[in-house]
Amino acid sequence: MLRIANNPTLKGLSCLCPGIVYSTATGTELRLDLLTPYMEENADESRRFPLVVFIQGSAWQFPDTGYELPQLSRISQAGYVVASVTHRSILDGHPAPAFLKDVKTAIRFLRTNAAQYHIDPQRVYAFGTSSGGNTSLLLGLTGDMEEFRTQEYPDVSDHVDAVIDCFGPTELSDFLKLPPDSELGRHAHEAFSLFCGGEIDDALMTSMSPISYVRRGRDYVPFLIAHGDRDELVDFSHSAKMVKRLEECGADVSFICVEGAEHEGTFWSRQIWDIFLSFLNKQAGK
Repeated sequence: MLRIANNPTLKGLSCLCPGIVYSTATGTELRLDLLTPYMEENADESRRFPLVVFIQGSAWQFPDTGYELPQLSRISQAGYVVASVTHRSILDGHPAPAFLKDVKTAIRFLRTNAAQYHIDPQRVYAFGTSSGGNTSLLLGLTGDMEEFRTQEYPDVSDHVDAVIDCFGPTELSDFLKLPPDSELGRHAHEAFSLFCGGEIDDALMTSMSPISYVRRGRDYVPFLIAHGDRDELVDFSHSAKMVKRLEECGADVSFICVEGAEHEGTFWSRQIWDIFLSFLNKQAGK
């Protein structure tokens, strides 16, 4: 018979709170799924955990918040609150910057309800993949900008303290340089017409391109950027150019090339998740 110790503090466990409504003001009920470290019945109610806001890639359509929940649970089990957030879809007539405004609203909602969800509002991190990576970069570069603030929780900060970006588009105009008679070129033009509300808007495309916010003389949060070098949807050059620009402007940025990895799929491994958790632990002072 094997005898092992019990776990009176329930350390290393997490629980799921699905379908939390964080916004109704747009006429669309927007929800997030929340993973929280499990707390025993008589736990100290004042305990606070760092928050990771995760945005699943969706081509700026409606994200599947459950896609990475099994993996995100590892982060929650390590002592983080993790919110997998939805936003409005360009397919439903909600062009940019609706997606960014929504996720910023979610951050302000979570800060407003920090005590209820045991969140430390001073340690909030953005993490996203593909279009969600684009969003996470924008969150790190446009904190508290009035042009992206909604009327919900208007006096609360949407600033984040660090960013993990996985294969996110960083300069949207690059997609319009694809051969217009190619499948990817046709798809890009159709998608970005919807993204812009019907017709391509160069100014809007620039304002939703994270690289356009990187310039000398600014203070930057830490960034971790990862990309597969065989990504056929978002070219590796997006991340490479972003990292170079951030480095030139004095930012703290780490860059991971996942060799042979495509978009999603083979990009993922236990090793990459371990690297992400180590980065978060460093930012959170764990």
